[in-house]
Parts: sequence; structure tokens; C-alpha cells
Amino acid sequence: MGMSFTGQVTRIIPVEESSQVGQVRREATQIAVRAGFDEVDGGRVALVATEIATNVLRHGQGGRVMLSLVHGRSSQGVEICGVDRGPGFSLPRCLPDGFSTAGSQGQGLGAIQRQSAVFDAWSDASGAVVLSRIYPDHAGSDDLAYGGLRVPMRYESACGDGWHLDWQDRRLTVTLIDGLGHGLLASEAADLGTAAAAEAGPLPPNEMIERIHARMSRTRGGAVAVFSCELGTGAAQFAGIGNISASVHGPGVPSRGMVSHPGIVGGQYRRMQPFLSQVMPGMLLVMHSDGLQTRWNLEQYDGLFFRHPAVVAAVLHRDFDRGRDDTGVLVVRLGGLQ
Repeated sequence: MGMSFTGQVTRIIPVEESSQVGQVRREATQIAVRAGFDEVDGGRVALVATEIATNVLRHGQGGRVMLSLVHGRSSQGVEICGVDRGPGFSLPRCLPDGFSTAGSQGQGLGAIQRQSAVFDAWSDASGAVVLSRIYPDHAGSDDLAYGGLRVPMRYESACGDGWHLDWQDRRLTVTLIDGLGHGLLASEAADLGTAAAAEAGPLPPNEMIERIHARMSRTRGGAVAVFSCELGTGAAQFAGIGNISASVHGPGVPSRGMVSHPGIVGGQYRRMQPFLSQVMPGMLLVMHSDGLQTRWNLEQYDGLFFRHPAVVAAVLHRDFDRGRDDTGVLVVRLGGLQ
């Protein structure tokens, strides 16, 4: 069985006052409808969205909630991720019902966990990240270990960054595209590029870029990076054109960056041979556009490597988003799609 899907634009809702809690609930419910949830599962989404947004406002001194349509092995789901700027918390202390730092009943995190197929959190001096993924019928085993963000530039609704993930016969192919500039024309370039990747299936990275180049030639073009690996043997290949960052991380070992080459896919670039490497199950692949600064270091976050990839993506976006361009981030646990 294989899977192939393209990331949808992430909806980010600021939560600074109580009316925005209702907005988070309504928009999360709309995503649940798109995912094909019934009334009962949609109610679970509404409950989790309300609890996470309330926690951001009441305990986290405000922040934002990120909503995404996610893909599991057999169904689509809803991802709700709260990011606040509060003092942080100890998850083992706060998770049991009855504990509260704000005089409430202290049942919020426990309720979120009970309704979620995936529940994870991160807390440090910059604030907290709380992640919930909900699938129909509470199908926890349905989850895929990836996290993806497509965040438009402020005041824009279209996003010029896009990504596609393909898994066929134990071969993983990950494509990230950054259309030149931002807005509708950049979005058109990224959408055509990801459509070409979806149609192409599992190709070597240099051949995939050539397919995308042909499709994007009618647009303003952009940067493209493709990573592929055989999940059984760990043999990996990478090819990139333009300013896209890609690296592989493992516990206790130095990260390995993969170099992209100058050029514009859809315009002019020099053909190259893919970069070859060997990866191990459990490693993290991190790819992002230049909407994210490159000066981050995963080793500076003690234990973050072991969190869900969607939490890793949220923390990196929280701390290193430039704020003046579209941002695409994709984090994949290699071997986590089996």
C-alpha cells in the first residue's frame, strides 16, 4: 500500500482575547468536515480546539493556534497546535486532572489527551507548544510521523511554499518548493510544482526536479529540493536548486546538511548528480524554505529530537520564522511511515 499527499495551507489564528477561542473552534470544525468526520468525531475536534485555545489565552498569556488537515495511513485527520508565550509548564505535573496554575478545574490537558489520537507537548523559557491530532474513531495507530507547515506571509492568504510526500513500496520521496516571491503568483508556481511531484510518483531527486521544471516553466519558477530514501536499506539521495535548507539529525551524532545548487527551477539551472548518503531508522529529516532562518540547532533543545515531528516543526517556526515571507517547514521521522 502506498500514500501520496500534498500539504494544505496552515491556518494560524491569533488568540489574544476570548472571542478568538470561538473562532478556533469554528475553523477546526470546518477542517473536520473537510476530513470527512461525522458529528461525534467533529465534536471531539471542537472540544480539543476549545481547550487548546483556552489554555493559550488563560495559561499562556496569549499566542496562536495552528490548524492543519493531516494525513494518516487510512484517513485524514485534524491537527490542532497551540503555541503560547507563557512561563511554560511541567507536563507530568499538569496532565493529571485537578492541577491548575490559573485557578481553573485543571482538566484541560487531560481532556485533550483523552480525545486525541496523538498528544504531545513541549515547554521551555519561550513558552509552550501543545499538539493534538484527531482521526475518525480515535484511530491512534493511523498517525504518520511527520509535521508540515505552509504558512503564508502576514496579511496574505495564498502561500508560495508547498510540499509533497510520497511513500511507495518502502521508498520515501519528499519534495519542498518555494515559489519566487509571495502571493498568488508564487502560490501558482508551488501548486503546479507539487502537482507534478504527485503525478510523477517515486522518482530519483534529479529526475523529479526535471519533471517539476517542465511544469513550472509556465510560471515565475522557484526553488525546489527533493529527498528520497529506501526505508529498508537507508540509502538516501538529495538534490536541490535554490535556497532550501535540508538536513538529517540523529541522537548523539552531528547533523548532516545537504547542499542545494544555484538556479531557478522553471527558469535556468545546471543539472547535477544527486547527493548520496546513508540514513538510519528514527533519524529526523528537516527541510524548510528561506522563510525560516538557518541558524537553529536542534541540539540546543534538550529532548526535542524525541518529540513528535509536528512539535519539532512548530518549535522551529516559533523561534526562527523571519516573518517577512512565506514559510514552508517539513519534518519527517525516517522509518516512521512504515
